[in-house]
Order: sequence, then structure tokens, then C-alpha cells
Amino acid sequence: MRRIVLAMMMAGAVQGAQAADYPDDLPVLRGGFRDGVTGIPRWQGFYIGGQAGTGSSDMNFAGTTQDMVAKLLVNTAIENVGRVSEWPVMGRKSQRGNGAGGFVGYNAQWEDVVLGIEASYMHGNFGGGDSGTISRFFDAGASTNFVDYSASSSFTIKDMGSIRARAGYAWGSFLPYAFGGVSLGRADVFKSATVSGTQVLIAPPNTVVPFAVSQTEGQSNRFIYGYAAGLGVDVMLAGGLFMRGEWEYLKFVGPIDTSINTVRGGLGYRF
Repeated sequence: MRRIVLAMMMAGAVQGAQAADYPDDLPVLRGGFRDGVTGIPRWQGFYIGGQAGTGSSDMNFAGTTQDMVAKLLVNTAIENVGRVSEWPVMGRKSQRGNGAGGFVGYNAQWEDVVLGIEASYMHGNFGGGDSGTISRFFDAGASTNFVDYSASSSFTIKDMGSIRARAGYAWGSFLPYAFGGVSLGRADVFKSATVSGTQVLIAPPNTVVPFAVSQTEGQSNRFIYGYAAGLGVDVMLAGGLFMRGEWEYLKFVGPIDTSINTVRGGLGYRF
């Protein structure tokens, strides 16, 4: 019995000596009990923040008033022959805008990999407008037609945002990430068209008949949607406080084909 106790004491002494020889700065596996000592930022949890940014709105107004004019001129010679509704009165426009808003989300972290879901919102003045006029003359059966087609349209986005899934990689105090999701917005839509001119009957006595038709349509606070994508980086400052830089691309489908590119900066806090 004494021999067994003595052997156990000697083994314990040898293990203690070996442990004393190990340096204190040995690498520690991430996810272990020393994460707090190594200074690896913890991104997991709920977070909220504010942001502001600037960007450009790219809109395609071509064909915006085509359906409207086609109804105004239905079963007329100038539409059946001249195809007035298809004239390229308006085209593409780009305009800059600014906005501010906030974001809220949740991150889940597995060592260096961070996955999350986030809602982002911006209030500002994005969008723009276009207008144009085309004048042509052409023969249609027993008449010569002198036609002026004028149109204008605008698309103003007051509120916009996205619901997106994020994927990032924790690198020191930095969290670069990419995201994709759906875009949502609220916009004011306006369009107006006027077709006017004169119709000269070829047969004597060459009667001149003036004509003019017009229509205006508008809708406030129209719901718009599409898809969102972008890149960004979060930088941990102190505690749960972090700052953000981000580029976001929003594509909206609807009455006017519109895409918005914004660059924004923000400040957030992780709980």
C-alpha cells in the first residue's frame, strides 16, 4: 500500500513540474475558455445603429407613357400608321440624392465566421424625372398629319430599405461582409402625355383639322420592391460599439425601371 501511495505522489510531482515548464503565452484554440483573454471581438448578438449616405439613382423613362398614349389614340389613323405611342420621347436619367436612417439585426458567430440577418432603412430624396417632345409628319390614308408628342415623368423615392442576409469573416477588429436580400420602398409616381397637331385632308378642299388629346396620371406613396446586394465592413471600437462603411445596390421593378447605388457610413452598438 505504501508503494502505491508513493508512486502516486511521484507521478503528481512529475506532472506539476512539466506544467510549470509550459510558457504562459501558448496559443489557445478559439472558442475555448480564454477567448476573453485573447481579445477576439465577439460579434454575436443583437445590434442597432444609425447611418447616413449619398448615392445615385439611375432610371429608364423610355416607354413610360406608351400605354397611356396608345389608349388616347386607339383606332385612329395617326396611331395605326404613325405608331405615335412608340416614339422615343424620353430616355435614361441619373440623379444624385442623400439620406439618413438606421439598421437593426442579429449575428451568429462560429469562430471566425459570422452569419446574420439585418433590416436597413434610409429616408431621403432619391429618384428623378425626364421630359421630351418629338414632332413628325407622315401620310395616313387620305390625310397628311403633323404631330407633336410631348411627355414628362418623375419617380421620387422617399423611403427605401432592404431585408438582407449577411455573411462575414472576423479578422481582428474588422468584420468584412457581403449581403443579399429584398429591397422595399415608397415612391411618388407621376406621368403626363399630350399629343397635338393638325390633320390635312388631301382631297379638295384640303380641310385642316386640328386635334389635341392629353392625360395625366399620378400616385403617391406607391409600394415598390425588388432585390438588394452589397458589401461592407464593421469595425469594433470599444465594448459593443462599432462603426460601419457600406455600399448597397437596390433594384426596383415597377412602373419605372430604377436602380440606386448608395455609399453610407454608420455607427452601431452590439448588445
